[in-house]
Amino acid sequence: MITKDLLGEFLHEVENTRNLLMAIPDSALNYKPSEISWTTGQLASHIAEVYNWYYNTIEDNVFDMATYKYDKGDISKASNIVAKFEENVKKAKTHLENLKEERLYENWSMKMGDKEIMAPMARIQVIRGFLMNHLYHHRGEMIVYLRATGNRVPGLYGPTYEESTIPQELESI
Repeated sequence: MITKDLLGEFLHEVENTRNLLMAIPDSALNYKPSEISWTTGQLASHIAEVYNWYYNTIEDNVFDMATYKYDKGDISKASNIVAKFEENVKKAKTHLENLKEERLYENWSMKMGDKEIMAPMARIQVIRGFLMNHLYHHRGEMIVYLRATGNRVPGLYGPTYEESTIPQELESI
């Protein structure tokens, strides 16, 4: 039952993430709000990459970042990032569909070589926190990047300001 609910949320939020990534124009990919921030392209690539982590989270009990290699591909075009996202989503969906409920309560941890990064916790906590909530956080950042570069933001949980009737109402004042 819980795995079905996780899959339902996953599928719903994949649509929101897809809409957000598809709203990124190539002209915004090099935007960087500060010296310590990622560029829009790097942030979008990271969002796509989170879906690649489902395999390690579901299939392994320990995720070793020291041995993890991610090929982000060519991030010079937004369409390339969306293609990588689609590839990763397809794999993540398969792993979620095949996830046995009892696996949700087994411990999972993250390390970097010999150093523990995340202490052991139930896999369901990792899926909700490390994967899903982590992704929502970065989507929020992406919305700020899009707005800062003068681009439209798609509605994720209802219409955005631009999609609502408020702008037309303000014009008539």
